Amino acid sequence: MTGSLPTTPASVRQQAAAAAAKRRQRARSSTTRWRRRILLGLYLTFVLLPIYWLLNISFQTNSEILGSFSFWPQQFTLGNYIGIFTDANWYMGYANSLAYVLMNMLISISVALPAAYAFSRFTFIGDKHLFFWLLTNLMAPPAVFLLPYFQLYYSVGLFDTHVAVALAHCLFNIPLAVWILEGFMSSVPKEVDETAYIDGYSFPAFFVKIFLPMIRSGIGVTLFFLFMFSWVELLLSRTLTATNAQPIASIMTRTSTASGIDWGTLAAAGVLTIIPGIVVVYFVRNHIAKGFALGRT
Repeated sequence: MTGSLPTTPASVRQQAAAAAAKRRQRARSSTTRWRRRILLGLYLTFVLLPIYWLLNISFQTNSEILGSFSFWPQQFTLGNYIGIFTDANWYMGYANSLAYVLMNMLISISVALPAAYAFSRFTFIGDKHLFFWLLTNLMAPPAVFLLPYFQLYYSVGLFDTHVAVALAHCLFNIPLAVWILEGFMSSVPKEVDETAYIDGYSFPAFFVKIFLPMIRSGIGVTLFFLFMFSWVELLLSRTLTATNAQPIASIMTRTSTASGIDWGTLAAAGVLTIIPGIVVVYFVRNHIAKGFALGRT
């Protein structure tokens, strides 16, 4: 005959203490979750409020922007956007910016891929010094190189062209791309290269068919940073262009006239300037997430 063990006062106290500890732990977990949600909500509000406000005033007239304070347009208008899309100076500014940004991304990634592979796979005299010298280019402000670039491009006939701005941005983007890609390439074992050569792959075939797909996350991260730098850079792009290749950032300064600032048009232009960045982030979002987890950045 079997029976349940008698319950002692000590065991009852232990069970009660364990139950109380579990309740306290659940309460702490619930408090922590709510604290995180509140902090996340405050952070998102802090980040998204300026963007919402920019979008809000882009649908308002200048009189409403200057005359009242409202969280949504009282006199909704699309006139600011219509003015941009019907003015050749405005929409060509976006076209010019996209032209030299894409050109720079193509040049920079084409040069950085073989350079980063050399730094990650080979050891040669002065390799560390050369790698450090590349990084020092990122430490100098663009204004340092402004006068040499201007005089050089004006002398060879490249002034006011998309190529001039694209090549000028390479001075900063190529070192950045080499630095990011070298970290990803170094994480790939060298045995992969040796196995491909044993299987009969030539170097170009190995590099394109095997190696590049293995570091596609790094390439996505690199392209993201290349786009961001060229898209928002103003000093070089504005100084090295005059009329034919003026970027949108330079066109936006024209909203300030003797009669005042055209706030509505400026806000609409700002909204349209953000859209290409959102598109780039959307297409490389998966690579960016993997890249920040695996690569040097």
